[in-house]
Amino acid sequence: MARLLYRLGFGAHRRRLAVVLLWLVVLVGTAIGATTLAGATANSFAIPGQESTTALDKIKEQFGSGGGATARVVVKAPDGQQLTAPENAQKIVGLVRELGALPGVTSASNPLDPQAPTVNPQQDTAYSTVTYQAKAGEVTEEQRTALTEAVTDARAGGLTVEVTGEAAQAPPHIGGAAEVIGVVVALLILALTYGSLVVAGMNLLTAAVGVGIGALGITIATGFMDLQSTTPVLAAMLGLAVGIDYALFIINRYRQELRRGLDVGEAIGTAVGTAGSAVVTAGLTVVIALAGLAVVGIPFLTQMGVAAALTIVVAVLVAITLVPAVLSYLGKRALPRKQRTAPAERADAHERGFYQGWIGGITRNRVVALLLSVVALGAVALPVTSMQTTLVQTPAEDSTQARADRLLARGFGEGFNGPLVVLFEGGQAVGTATRAAESVRGVEDVALVTPPVPNADGSAAMLTVIPKSGPTSEATEHLVTALRDRLAEVDGATAYVTGTTAVSVDVAVALDEAMPVYLALVVGLALVLLVLVFRSLLVPLVGVLGFLLTIGASLGATVAVFQWGWLADAVNLDTTGPLLSLTPILMVGILFGLAMDYQIFLVSRMHEAHHRGGSPRDAITTGFRQAAPVVVAAALIMFSVFAGFVPAGEGPIKSIAFALAVGILVDAFVVRMVLVPAALALLGEKAWWLPKWLRWLPALDVEGTDLDDQPGAATRERPRAEVGSA
Repeated sequence: MARLLYRLGFGAHRRRLAVVLLWLVVLVGTAIGATTLAGATANSFAIPGQESTTALDKIKEQFGSGGGATARVVVKAPDGQQLTAPENAQKIVGLVRELGALPGVTSASNPLDPQAPTVNPQQDTAYSTVTYQAKAGEVTEEQRTALTEAVTDARAGGLTVEVTGEAAQAPPHIGGAAEVIGVVVALLILALTYGSLVVAGMNLLTAAVGVGIGALGITIATGFMDLQSTTPVLAAMLGLAVGIDYALFIINRYRQELRRGLDVGEAIGTAVGTAGSAVVTAGLTVVIALAGLAVVGIPFLTQMGVAAALTIVVAVLVAITLVPAVLSYLGKRALPRKQRTAPAERADAHERGFYQGWIGGITRNRVVALLLSVVALGAVALPVTSMQTTLVQTPAEDSTQARADRLLARGFGEGFNGPLVVLFEGGQAVGTATRAAESVRGVEDVALVTPPVPNADGSAAMLTVIPKSGPTSEATEHLVTALRDRLAEVDGATAYVTGTTAVSVDVAVALDEAMPVYLALVVGLALVLLVLVFRSLLVPLVGVLGFLLTIGASLGATVAVFQWGWLADAVNLDTTGPLLSLTPILMVGILFGLAMDYQIFLVSRMHEAHHRGGSPRDAITTGFRQAAPVVVAAALIMFSVFAGFVPAGEGPIKSIAFALAVGILVDAFVVRMVLVPAALALLGEKAWWLPKWLRWLPALDVEGTDLDDQPGAATRERPRAEVGSA
């Protein structure tokens, strides 16, 4: 692989203009395609084939509902008054008339209609259902603004008016102030790492090209398939982070080769052949982890994984083609001015100091370092034992959606915001539903059961069950199971339980069943890949075991902040509650790939030093000093990008970005820079042991030892271990 990438990098140097123009054409083409072909994204999560999803499809078929997006405009009378009072009733009639005339609205119900009233028994709280022609996720910003303005105008009459529902929700956006700050911090870290703002800007620009193509390509896909609104945001976040890091590794190696006396073309080829090999291998582990989400069998999770994986592929291609082409234009200007004309240096001339002391302390006190890191990460992971998950998203505390939900909860009960629907289908559907209603009323946590609503020909009927508890509570989740158990043997019709909480329960069950299969596949494939890279069994095993501590600490910290409310102000958290059901499996997929990135970049330099004759401890010291500075910079950059999505993050992105940011810090600075070196120092020569029956496996030359016979090899001093340095 090193030889192939060497030729690719050298070819990009020789044909730099064609390479740069090709990437610009692709970027402009995807931008045009995104502008003309983009479609809407969805905010709901469901799994085809599950009971709750099947019921929703049948309800749409039998009752003709579920077409356009809806919003609830909630109205509360002034204290001590009722909405049925003549002056308040007149205001509601005017509000309903205005809502019905809004752009895109097909109907707005009157909450005081005697035929279908939607007012509470105290007659001080009511709601109007506003139905749009557009489907969920396709309501335009102008239509949402018109709805908000109508609600604001209605408040002037003395009524309390708020709005909630899918039609009032704006899709997540990219490019807020916090995200920009994260990118600026990344630029500063790059500038400090390189000692050059020009090189830092070039690194960030090439990464932006890759993530731009990836995000725009996903935007084009929304015009041809239904994608979740979080999919492009997640892909952009990952693509930007790894794009910056992958370019950093290649640029850093290129600068090292220049300082060792190589000319520009040879330095570019060598950098792509060595660091580029590590980039390709690391990128492959991330792609395996993300694309492996397809085995879960959940379509929207597959879409997220595949979209993010394709963005990573683009980032890798940019790193091994566009980056060397741009480096060719920079030439020796990639180095600080004083180093451009300096004589060739030893491989380790810039790799002493702090990192020498760090790794020396770890290898000397390896038992203490190993135990402390395991105990500390285990303590941070403890909150995972109380982790709760749900698909029901809680709106921001100060938003009109949250205020509307609170008004409905106080006026109609906590469970009104999360009703359950029981569909009866079959020959005796109406009669069965009538008999079942009495039975359902006796189930614990049931507040209200509405009379059965039949369809046109009486072949199906629906019951609406209002729980006593809120939609994100464990009691409501238990109610779903209790209803299904009670209705499993009903005679005369087939019963289905659905609703937002039922969908959440079904997704949670599917994720729990899929997690072992997913872990076995992804970890198994990654272990095989790492065995090929390091020609060892124990090094990959140590890396994977360290990852388990990373994921535990990441999820533990996320539970403590987002579920318990610890340090909530620090992350601008409006309200606490269960984590999104997708968070654990997404964290496993994303963090596993990124953790293996750092394992490859750091340990490959140790393997290179050991392969060239260094003792185990000397190889650890030499490899750490050479790779740790760039790994530290890469981790800080990735942390900055992820953290930038936390303060102003929306919906599930906020908690996912936080978990990723914590996971990166933990994995890079505790697992890879403390636990792994300490474990390898304890293992000694055994760390690089490979059984005889596996030595037939092909070797992936990530370190680029096959490049020693290239034309510039005579002038290139290879890294070497210092005897006794530890």
